[in-house]
Amino acid sequence: MTHPPATLADTGRPLAERTVIGNGSPIGLLGSSTAYKQVWARDSMICSLGLMLCAGPEGPEIARQSIRTLAAYQSRLGNIPHNVGFTGIPDPALIAHGGALHVGEDAPTVVVDSAHAGCIDNSLWFILGNDYVHRTDGDTARLRSMWPHLQRAYTWLEYQDSNECGLLEVHEAMDWADLFANRYNSLWPNALWFAAQRSMAAMSDALGEDGDPYRARAEDLRFKINTLLWVGPEVEKDMTWVERHRKEWLYPIRLTTTVLQERPYYLPYMAFRDYEDRFDTFGNLVAILFGLADEAQSHKILDYIQSAGVNEPWPIKAVYPPVQPGDKDWREYYRLRNLNLPNHYHNGGIWPFIGGFYVAALVKAGRLEEAAHQLDRLAQMDRLSRTPGLEWDFNEWHHGLTGRPSGFRGQSWSAAMFVYAHECVRRGECPIFNSSGGWA
Repeated sequence: MTHPPATLADTGRPLAERTVIGNGSPIGLLGSSTAYKQVWARDSMICSLGLMLCAGPEGPEIARQSIRTLAAYQSRLGNIPHNVGFTGIPDPALIAHGGALHVGEDAPTVVVDSAHAGCIDNSLWFILGNDYVHRTDGDTARLRSMWPHLQRAYTWLEYQDSNECGLLEVHEAMDWADLFANRYNSLWPNALWFAAQRSMAAMSDALGEDGDPYRARAEDLRFKINTLLWVGPEVEKDMTWVERHRKEWLYPIRLTTTVLQERPYYLPYMAFRDYEDRFDTFGNLVAILFGLADEAQSHKILDYIQSAGVNEPWPIKAVYPPVQPGDKDWREYYRLRNLNLPNHYHNGGIWPFIGGFYVAALVKAGRLEEAAHQLDRLAQMDRLSRTPGLEWDFNEWHHGLTGRPSGFRGQSWSAAMFVYAHECVRRGECPIFNSSGGWA
């Protein structure tokens, strides 16, 4: 029997596994080998997508330890910490308080700091990560021990719906792009809020409880997100319902319908009598993967990525087009450490971990040949190094025009999402997202 020749992506898979497992610690997965030496809630839970697929027991155990650590430092009101890190490795951008955590039955006590920085996606990804790990390892006893933490995180999230419209309202710089001005009813956190309902339903079912209220809430969120953030014939908007139940939505919906007429993607946010017309790549990709976008919407989003060159010079830019000085969404804090200038960092920089989500979305949409092609390009990018003689840096981000690597090397989610993307292409389907009863 002959086997197809190994590709560059096949070569990179074990190196990616080695990188992300190498970032494990007694308290869970650290952000990278060179910086971010804390267990970040969003990073570690996103990385669970790859960790649970690594060969050997180390990857899944790192994912489970990350969950235990985050749960141990849940806030009084239920929020999952932004990060938990070792004392002595400070992050001056965060407000921290000390504590002690005992990890594992025979492990020594490790003194750590935890930070609650006001981000919303910590608790969202904590819910999603717990569901994914349980769907992968089937450890219902572990899930049961986490259930009180999950319920408290869910309740904290409910209180982020300040006007009780069903959608989360967030201030700017409150999600993964924590130096960017998405705000109010933003796409990315609300797409995750939709997915969190399905996860809570699945975990409720696994624990013998009724998951139907969560499923009903997911469908309500689908209706509201599509009503507010999609502009085009794929969504038939019930304006009678809007006038009766959410009258404050009438102006922005009419405004976007008149000015934009239609768009092949979800808008990044809708604020009070304001909106932004820009392609939020991560938000649109998770809308595809979590099943918020239907088939027609998914293909429009993916066609737009290709036609607009959002996947050039590497997969894939965080936003398109970038915000320029003088634009209404430009903020002077974008100049901080030279990070968010146009085509940098959140502002149009290329993020390899989002490239992993892009490959997965292509697989989910049935575009298998294109997914394999983009995986190969993702491998070429992850292979780049700023150090002569070295390869496979798995950098944090790359410049949006030149493609040159930037940020920090050895980034956990760059490596973990490469593992996940490789597995999606290898199987021809997305683990969990396409499985029966999964998120899809």
